[in-house]
Amino acid sequence: MTKIVVSGYYGSRNAGDEAMLAAMIEVLSDLDPQLNITVISANPEDTKQRHGVEAVSWLDFPAIFVALRHADLLISGGGSLLQNVTSRRSLYYYLCIIFLAKLTGCRVMLYAQGIGPIYGTVARFFMKWIGNHADLITVRDRGSLVELASLGICRPQIECTADPVLAIHPVGQEAGRAILRRYHADGAKPVVGIAVREWQHLQYYKKILAQTADTIVREMDARVVFLPMQYPEDVRVAEEIAAMTEGECTVLSDEYSTSELLSLVGSMDLMLSIRLHALIFAGVMGTPMLGISYDPKIDRFLDSIGEHPVGDLASITVDELMEAIRQRWKDKAERRGQNAELLATLRGKAERNAELAVDLAQKRS
Repeated sequence: MTKIVVSGYYGSRNAGDEAMLAAMIEVLSDLDPQLNITVISANPEDTKQRHGVEAVSWLDFPAIFVALRHADLLISGGGSLLQNVTSRRSLYYYLCIIFLAKLTGCRVMLYAQGIGPIYGTVARFFMKWIGNHADLITVRDRGSLVELASLGICRPQIECTADPVLAIHPVGQEAGRAILRRYHADGAKPVVGIAVREWQHLQYYKKILAQTADTIVREMDARVVFLPMQYPEDVRVAEEIAAMTEGECTVLSDEYSTSELLSLVGSMDLMLSIRLHALIFAGVMGTPMLGISYDPKIDRFLDSIGEHPVGDLASITVDELMEAIRQRWKDKAERRGQNAELLATLRGKAERNAELAVDLAQKRS
Protein backbone atom coordinates (compact mmCIF):
# COMPACT_ATOMS: atom_id res chain seq x y z
CA MET A 1 0.00 0.00 0.00
CA THR A 2 1.37 3.40 -1.02
CA LYS A 3 1.49 5.91 1.85
CA ILE A 4 1.42 9.69 1.45
CA VAL A 5 1.68 12.40 4.11
CA VAL A 6 0.16 15.78 3.27
CA SER A 7 1.42 19.01 4.87
CA GLY A 8 -0.54 22.24 4.50
CA TYR A 9 -2.83 24.76 6.15
CA TYR A 10 -5.47 22.19 7.02
CA GLY A 11 -7.81 21.93 10.00
CA SER A 12 -8.06 25.70 10.43
CA ARG A 13 -11.60 26.16 9.05
CA ASN A 14 -10.44 27.87 5.89
CA ALA A 15 -12.87 26.84 3.13
CA GLY A 16 -10.35 27.30 0.35
CA ASP A 17 -7.74 25.08 1.96
CA GLU A 18 -10.30 22.44 2.93
CA ALA A 19 -11.56 22.44 -0.66
CA MET A 20 -7.99 22.04 -1.83
CA LEU A 21 -7.47 19.04 0.42
CA ALA A 22 -10.81 17.54 -0.66
CA ALA A 23 -9.86 17.94 -4.32
CA MET A 24 -6.42 16.42 -3.75
CA ILE A 25 -7.83 13.41 -1.92
CA GLU A 26 -10.51 12.96 -4.58
CA VAL A 27 -8.10 12.91 -7.51
CA LEU A 28 -5.35 10.96 -5.73
CA SER A 29 -7.85 8.30 -4.63
CA ASP A 30 -9.28 8.05 -8.15
CA LEU A 31 -5.78 7.23 -9.39
CA ASP A 32 -4.99 4.79 -6.55
CA PRO A 33 -8.03 3.61 -4.52
CA GLN A 34 -5.71 1.78 -2.09
CA LEU A 35 -3.74 4.93 -1.25
CA ASN A 36 -3.19 5.60 2.46
CA ILE A 37 -3.22 9.34 3.22
CA THR A 38 -2.20 11.01 6.49
CA VAL A 39 -2.74 14.76 6.85
CA ILE A 40 -0.80 17.05 9.18
CA SER A 41 -3.61 19.15 10.62
CA ALA A 42 -4.33 21.88 13.14
CA ASN A 43 -7.43 19.87 14.09
CA PRO A 44 -6.83 16.16 13.42
CA GLU A 45 -10.28 15.01 14.55
CA ASP A 46 -12.03 17.49 12.26
CA THR A 47 -9.79 16.47 9.36
CA LYS A 48 -10.49 12.77 9.95
CA GLN A 49 -14.23 13.37 10.09
CA ARG A 50 -14.38 15.83 7.22
CA HIS A 51 -12.11 14.03 4.77
CA GLY A 52 -12.05 10.39 5.87
CA VAL A 53 -8.26 10.18 6.16
CA GLU A 54 -5.73 9.69 8.93
CA ALA A 55 -4.44 12.85 10.60
CA VAL A 56 -1.79 13.96 13.10
CA SER A 57 -1.42 17.25 14.93
CA TRP A 58 0.75 19.88 13.32
CA LEU A 59 2.57 20.31 16.65
CA ASP A 60 3.09 16.60 17.36
CA PHE A 61 6.56 16.29 15.86
CA PRO A 62 7.21 12.74 17.11
CA ALA A 63 4.00 11.55 15.38
CA ILE A 64 4.88 13.52 12.25
CA PHE A 65 8.35 11.94 12.20
CA VAL A 66 6.90 8.44 12.53
CA ALA A 67 4.37 9.10 9.76
CA LEU A 68 7.10 10.39 7.45
CA ARG A 69 9.40 7.46 8.26
CA HIS A 70 6.73 5.05 7.04
CA ALA A 71 5.59 7.17 4.08
CA ASP A 72 6.54 6.92 0.42
CA LEU A 73 5.96 10.62 -0.25
CA LEU A 74 5.47 13.94 1.52
CA ILE A 75 3.18 16.31 -0.35
CA SER A 76 3.81 19.89 0.74
CA GLY A 77 0.83 21.84 -0.49
CA GLY A 78 -1.16 23.02 -2.10
CA GLY A 79 -1.66 26.68 -1.42
CA SER A 80 0.65 29.57 -0.58
CA LEU A 81 2.64 27.88 2.14
CA LEU A 82 6.09 29.00 1.06
CA GLN A 83 5.92 32.75 1.53
CA ASN A 84 6.50 35.11 4.45
CA VAL A 85 4.04 37.92 3.78
CA THR A 86 1.08 36.66 5.83
CA SER A 87 3.34 35.05 8.47
CA ARG A 88 7.09 34.95 8.96
CA ARG A 89 7.01 31.85 11.16
CA SER A 90 4.86 29.64 8.95
CA LEU A 91 7.47 29.55 6.18
CA TYR A 92 10.02 28.02 8.56
CA TYR A 93 7.44 25.55 9.87
CA TYR A 94 6.65 24.16 6.41
CA LEU A 95 10.35 24.08 5.49
CA CYS A 96 11.00 22.18 8.73
CA ILE A 97 8.44 19.51 7.78
CA ILE A 98 10.17 19.10 4.41
CA PHE A 99 13.54 18.83 6.17
CA LEU A 100 12.16 16.12 8.48
CA ALA A 101 10.95 14.19 5.44
CA LYS A 102 14.40 14.31 3.88
CA LEU A 103 15.93 13.12 7.17
CA THR A 104 13.71 10.03 7.06
CA GLY A 105 14.50 9.35 3.41
CA CYS A 106 10.93 10.17 2.33
CA ARG A 107 10.52 11.67 -1.12
CA VAL A 108 9.19 15.24 -1.24
CA MET A 109 6.88 16.93 -3.72
CA LEU A 110 5.94 20.61 -3.56
CA TYR A 111 2.38 20.21 -4.83
CA ALA A 112 0.77 23.03 -6.84
CA GLN A 113 2.35 25.63 -4.62
CA GLY A 114 2.02 29.35 -5.01
CA ILE A 115 5.63 30.34 -4.27
CA GLY A 116 6.51 33.65 -2.64
CA PRO A 117 6.94 36.41 -2.11
CA ILE A 118 9.82 35.52 0.21
CA TYR A 119 11.67 38.42 1.80
CA GLY A 120 14.95 38.42 3.71
CA THR A 121 18.35 36.90 3.05
CA VAL A 122 18.02 34.13 5.65
CA ALA A 123 14.54 33.08 4.53
CA ARG A 124 15.57 33.01 0.88
CA PHE A 125 18.69 30.98 1.69
CA PHE A 126 16.73 28.28 3.52
CA MET A 127 14.05 28.24 0.84
CA LYS A 128 16.70 27.76 -1.85
CA TRP A 129 18.39 24.92 0.03
CA ILE A 130 15.16 23.07 0.81
CA GLY A 131 13.71 23.68 -2.65
CA ASN A 132 16.75 22.24 -4.37
CA HIS A 133 16.46 19.09 -2.22
CA ALA A 134 12.84 18.40 -3.18
CA ASP A 135 12.27 15.54 -5.59
CA LEU A 136 9.59 17.27 -7.64
CA ILE A 137 7.99 20.71 -7.73
CA THR A 138 4.72 21.74 -9.32
CA VAL A 139 3.49 25.32 -9.07
CA ARG A 140 0.03 26.69 -9.73
CA ASP A 141 1.03 29.73 -11.80
CA ARG A 142 3.81 31.20 -13.88
CA GLY A 143 4.55 33.86 -11.30
CA SER A 144 5.72 31.07 -9.01
CA LEU A 145 8.11 29.85 -11.71
CA VAL A 146 9.63 33.32 -11.76
CA GLU A 147 9.96 33.25 -7.97
CA LEU A 148 11.70 29.85 -8.05
CA ALA A 149 14.15 31.12 -10.66
CA SER A 150 14.91 34.22 -8.57
CA LEU A 151 15.62 31.96 -5.58
CA GLY A 152 18.00 29.80 -7.63
CA ILE A 153 15.87 26.66 -7.29
CA CYS A 154 16.56 24.56 -10.37
CA ARG A 155 17.64 21.01 -9.39
CA PRO A 156 14.36 19.09 -9.15
CA GLN A 157 11.88 18.62 -11.98
CA ILE A 158 9.67 21.72 -12.05
CA GLU A 159 6.31 21.95 -13.81
CA CYS A 160 3.63 24.64 -13.96
CA THR A 161 0.19 23.08 -13.38
CA ALA A 162 -2.84 24.67 -11.68
CA ASP A 163 -4.53 25.03 -8.30
CA PRO A 164 -5.78 21.63 -7.04
CA VAL A 165 -9.30 23.00 -6.44
CA LEU A 166 -9.75 23.36 -10.19
CA ALA A 167 -9.89 19.55 -10.38
CA ILE A 168 -12.89 19.33 -8.06
CA HIS A 169 -16.21 18.33 -9.60
CA PRO A 170 -18.96 20.97 -9.95
CA VAL A 171 -22.09 20.41 -7.85
CA GLY A 172 -25.77 21.21 -8.24
CA GLN A 173 -27.31 24.48 -7.06
CA GLU A 174 -30.00 22.92 -4.84
CA ALA A 175 -28.04 23.13 -1.58
CA GLY A 176 -26.98 26.72 -2.25
CA ARG A 177 -30.51 27.82 -3.08
CA ALA A 178 -31.82 26.14 0.07
CA ILE A 179 -29.30 28.10 2.17
CA LEU A 180 -30.30 31.35 0.47
CA ARG A 181 -33.96 30.57 1.19
CA ARG A 182 -33.18 30.13 4.88
CA TYR A 183 -31.68 33.61 4.85
CA HIS A 184 -34.61 35.01 2.81
CA ALA A 185 -32.17 35.87 0.05
CA ASP A 186 -33.81 33.87 -2.74
CA GLY A 187 -36.39 34.95 -5.31
CA ALA A 188 -36.45 36.60 -8.71
CA LYS A 189 -33.77 39.19 -8.01
CA PRO A 190 -30.21 38.48 -9.21
CA VAL A 191 -27.67 37.69 -6.50
CA VAL A 192 -24.23 39.27 -6.25
CA GLY A 193 -21.90 37.40 -3.90
CA ILE A 194 -19.06 39.16 -2.08
CA ALA A 195 -16.24 37.28 -0.32
CA VAL A 196 -14.13 39.42 2.02
CA ARG A 197 -11.29 39.01 4.47
CA GLU A 198 -9.41 41.00 7.09
CA TRP A 199 -6.09 42.33 5.84
CA GLN A 200 -3.44 44.21 7.82
CA HIS A 201 -6.10 46.13 9.79
CA LEU A 202 -7.09 48.14 6.71
CA GLN A 203 -10.42 49.95 7.03
CA TYR A 204 -10.55 51.89 3.79
CA TYR A 205 -11.69 49.03 1.55
CA LYS A 206 -14.51 48.09 3.93
CA LYS A 207 -16.14 51.49 3.42
CA ILE A 208 -15.69 51.16 -0.33
CA LEU A 209 -17.33 47.72 -0.37
CA ALA A 210 -20.22 48.99 1.77
CA GLN A 211 -20.84 51.86 -0.67
CA THR A 212 -20.50 49.46 -3.61
CA ALA A 213 -23.04 47.08 -2.05
CA ASP A 214 -25.51 49.95 -1.71
CA THR A 215 -24.95 50.97 -5.33
CA ILE A 216 -25.48 47.38 -6.55
CA VAL A 217 -28.77 47.11 -4.65
CA ARG A 218 -29.99 50.49 -5.83
CA GLU A 219 -28.82 50.42 -9.44
CA MET A 220 -29.14 46.74 -10.34
CA ASP A 221 -32.06 45.79 -8.08
CA ALA A 222 -29.96 42.85 -6.91
CA ARG A 223 -29.39 41.08 -3.62
CA VAL A 224 -25.94 41.33 -2.07
CA VAL A 225 -24.82 38.24 -0.14
CA PHE A 226 -21.57 38.03 1.84
CA LEU A 227 -20.00 34.57 1.72
CA PRO A 228 -17.56 33.41 4.47
CA MET A 229 -14.52 31.45 3.24
CA GLN A 230 -12.62 31.55 6.57
CA TYR A 231 -14.92 30.85 9.50
CA PRO A 232 -15.65 32.75 11.69
CA GLU A 233 -13.20 35.54 10.79
CA ASP A 234 -14.84 36.41 7.47
CA VAL A 235 -18.26 36.60 9.12
CA ARG A 236 -16.99 39.30 11.48
CA VAL A 237 -15.54 41.33 8.59
CA ALA A 238 -18.73 40.93 6.54
CA GLU A 239 -20.88 42.04 9.47
CA GLU A 240 -18.65 45.07 9.95
CA ILE A 241 -19.10 46.03 6.29
CA ALA A 242 -22.83 45.29 6.34
CA ALA A 243 -23.22 47.63 9.33
CA MET A 244 -21.87 50.46 7.14
CA THR A 245 -24.45 49.95 4.38
CA GLU A 246 -27.62 51.98 4.05
CA GLY A 247 -29.56 49.31 2.18
CA GLU A 248 -30.26 45.68 2.92
CA CYS A 249 -27.67 42.95 2.40
CA THR A 250 -27.27 39.41 3.70
CA VAL A 251 -24.36 37.98 5.69
CA LEU A 252 -24.21 34.18 5.67
CA SER A 253 -23.09 33.57 9.23
CA ASP A 254 -22.80 29.76 9.31
CA GLU A 255 -19.90 27.47 8.46
CA TYR A 256 -20.35 25.55 5.21
CA SER A 257 -18.85 22.47 3.64
CA THR A 258 -16.93 22.60 0.38
CA SER A 259 -19.91 21.28 -1.59
CA GLU A 260 -22.26 23.80 0.05
CA LEU A 261 -19.92 26.69 -0.77
CA LEU A 262 -19.57 25.51 -4.37
CA SER A 263 -23.36 25.31 -4.61
CA LEU A 264 -23.75 28.78 -3.11
CA VAL A 265 -21.24 30.29 -5.56
CA GLY A 266 -23.02 28.48 -8.38
CA SER A 267 -26.26 30.15 -7.27
CA MET A 268 -24.74 33.61 -7.65
CA ASP A 269 -25.11 35.74 -10.77
CA LEU A 270 -21.78 37.45 -10.08
CA MET A 271 -18.96 36.84 -7.59
CA LEU A 272 -16.85 39.74 -6.31
CA SER A 273 -14.02 38.44 -4.18
CA ILE A 274 -10.89 39.23 -2.22
CA ARG A 275 -10.53 35.51 -1.40
CA LEU A 276 -8.66 33.44 -3.99
CA HIS A 277 -10.68 30.28 -3.62
CA ALA A 278 -14.01 32.07 -3.93
CA LEU A 279 -12.75 33.09 -7.38
CA ILE A 280 -11.66 29.52 -8.10
CA PHE A 281 -15.05 28.22 -6.92
CA ALA A 282 -16.65 30.68 -9.34
CA GLY A 283 -14.46 29.27 -12.10
CA VAL A 284 -15.44 25.69 -11.24
CA MET A 285 -19.15 26.59 -11.14
CA GLY A 286 -19.14 28.86 -14.21
CA THR A 287 -20.09 32.00 -12.28
CA PRO A 288 -18.84 35.36 -13.66
CA MET A 289 -16.22 36.79 -11.30
CA LEU A 290 -14.29 39.91 -10.38
CA GLY A 291 -11.26 39.86 -8.10
CA ILE A 292 -9.73 42.51 -5.86
CA SER A 293 -6.01 42.06 -5.27
CA TYR A 294 -4.24 41.99 -1.93
CA ASP A 295 -1.61 39.36 -2.80
CA PRO A 296 0.13 38.26 -6.01
CA LYS A 297 -1.80 34.97 -5.94
CA ILE A 298 -5.00 36.82 -6.90
CA ASP A 299 -3.31 38.49 -9.87
CA ARG A 300 -1.67 35.23 -10.93
CA PHE A 301 -4.90 33.22 -10.93
CA LEU A 302 -6.85 35.87 -12.78
CA ASP A 303 -4.06 36.16 -15.34
CA SER A 304 -4.24 32.39 -15.92
CA ILE A 305 -7.83 32.77 -17.15
CA GLY A 306 -7.28 35.97 -19.08
CA GLU A 307 -8.59 38.30 -16.36
CA HIS A 308 -7.16 41.13 -14.30
CA PRO A 309 -7.98 42.36 -10.79
CA VAL A 310 -10.30 45.33 -10.55
CA GLY A 311 -7.83 47.04 -8.24
CA ASP A 312 -6.16 46.50 -4.88
CA LEU A 313 -7.43 46.84 -1.33
CA ALA A 314 -5.39 49.92 -0.51
CA SER A 315 -6.64 52.08 -3.37
CA ILE A 316 -9.81 50.62 -4.90
CA THR A 317 -12.67 53.07 -5.51
CA VAL A 318 -16.43 52.68 -5.83
CA ASP A 319 -16.27 54.06 -9.37
CA GLU A 320 -13.69 51.44 -10.40
CA LEU A 321 -15.69 48.63 -8.88
CA MET A 322 -19.01 49.70 -10.35
CA GLU A 323 -17.53 50.26 -13.80
CA ALA A 324 -16.13 46.71 -13.74
CA ILE A 325 -19.38 45.26 -12.35
CA ARG A 326 -21.49 46.97 -15.02
CA GLN A 327 -19.17 45.74 -17.77
CA ARG A 328 -19.10 42.19 -16.43
CA TRP A 329 -22.88 42.22 -16.12
CA LYS A 330 -23.17 43.11 -19.82
CA ASP A 331 -20.66 40.52 -21.09
CA LYS A 332 -21.16 37.77 -18.49
CA ALA A 333 -22.50 35.23 -21.01
CA GLU A 334 -19.53 35.77 -23.34
CA ARG A 335 -17.04 35.71 -20.46
CA ARG A 336 -18.59 32.54 -19.07
CA GLY A 337 -17.88 30.75 -22.36
CA GLN A 338 -14.31 32.07 -22.62
CA ASN A 339 -13.52 31.19 -19.01
CA ALA A 340 -15.02 27.71 -19.41
CA GLU A 341 -12.54 26.87 -22.18
CA LEU A 342 -9.56 28.12 -20.19
CA LEU A 343 -10.74 26.43 -17.01
CA ALA A 344 -11.15 23.10 -18.81
CA THR A 345 -7.46 23.31 -19.68
CA LEU A 346 -6.58 24.26 -16.11
CA ARG A 347 -8.63 21.33 -14.80
CA GLY A 348 -6.40 18.95 -16.73
CA LYS A 349 -3.33 20.67 -15.30
CA ALA A 350 -4.76 20.42 -11.79
CA GLU A 351 -5.25 16.67 -12.24
CA ARG A 352 -1.66 16.43 -13.50
CA ASN A 353 -0.45 17.25 -9.95
CA ALA A 354 -1.99 14.05 -8.64
CA GLU A 355 -0.68 11.94 -11.52
CA LEU A 356 2.87 13.12 -10.85
CA ALA A 357 2.47 12.58 -7.09
CA VAL A 358 1.24 8.99 -7.44
CA ASP A 359 4.01 8.17 -9.93
CA LEU A 360 6.64 9.59 -7.58
CA ALA A 361 5.25 7.79 -4.52
CA GLN A 362 5.05 4.44 -6.30
CA LYS A 363 8.66 4.62 -7.43
CA ARG A 364 9.66 4.00 -3.83
CA SER A 365 6.86 1.76 -2.63
